Amino acid sequence: MAQIDETQKILRHWQSAVPNDRLAHLIKDATRALVRALQIRLAVHDVSFGHWAFLRILWDSDGLTQRQLSEEAGVMEPSTFAAVKAMESLGYVVRRRLPGNNKNNHVYLTEQGRALQSKLIPLAVDVNNIGVAGVDASEIAVAKKVLLAIITNLAREEIAPLPAKVTQRASPGSSRDSQKGRADNASR
Repeated sequence: MAQIDETQKILRHWQSAVPNDRLAHLIKDATRALVRALQIRLAVHDVSFGHWAFLRILWDSDGLTQRQLSEEAGVMEPSTFAAVKAMESLGYVVRRRLPGNNKNNHVYLTEQGRALQSKLIPLAVDVNNIGVAGVDASEIAVAKKVLLAIITNLAREEIAPLPAKVTQRASPGSSRDSQKGRADNASR
């Protein structure tokens, strides 16, 4: 019941309260709705959303090291270790060291883990289809183009040297300087 109330609150927010809010907020709420819809469907198969990302990667690239899996998923290694350990206990994956390399653990899908692909991928496709129901294919193509442009632009900005003004703000100063900055900000 609480989730339904939260969903209705988000809908009211976007439909009436602030329809001209920033694009980032709209993307965040759309992502939240898509994630929640997929979580509900994954739970029927006793798969957590956290495991979903790792399974998707392994379905395409079985046998990655835990470090490679972390990098592909964009999460820290301790999180990957915990997820892999949990998926191993569920029978979805096994960890193995290759002969001659006792350092790296490679993660491999089991038959059970591989079998989940045919059950779970259709759930994600279903969520995507529900999400864009009633939206014209040309509008979906434009939305994809815009989102890819956002991703590209922000990735370029991330690797570009930061302007001096930004780096000065981010660099640690003396405690007196930071106290003065807080006082200046508080008076605004």
